[in-house]
Amino acid sequence: MREYDLEILRLAGQGYCCSQMVLQLALEMEGRENAGLIRALAALCHGFPATSGSCGALTGAACLLGYYGGKGGAEQEEDKRLPLMLDELADWFASYCGERRLGTSCSDIVSHGIADSALCGSLISACYGQAMTILVEHGFEPGNPDAR
Repeated sequence: MREYDLEILRLAGQGYCCSQMVLQLALEMEGRENAGLIRALAALCHGFPATSGSCGALTGAACLLGYYGGKGGAEQEEDKRLPLMLDELADWFASYCGERRLGTSCSDIVSHGIADSALCGSLISACYGQAMTILVEHGFEPGNPDAR
């Protein structure tokens, strides 16, 4: 059990979906709130587009990488490390799901887990953890998105 798994359970109990939980964890680590960002992530809940699309935990983790490496204002540029970090996340997710004999779409994953929320919770935890690992490996400081 990871230290943030209990936080994932708390957020699930508050009605957040997979993609929202990944970013909410990061915002809470920073001591920030961003209701607009969390609302926007609702578009990725349960896969995009719909359950036939990519897992929301994965797309939420991709958004987390973008939160740190993406262009955030007119005077900023996208960090040149972002495409590589996104590739690493996608490769890791394909391997992670492949080892567990899961597909990468929401519907593929849920069909294996049926009504078991433990599978989705473990994917959210793994995706959040992997995104944080990728950030650190590329010199970012999780908890401080403005430090590049």
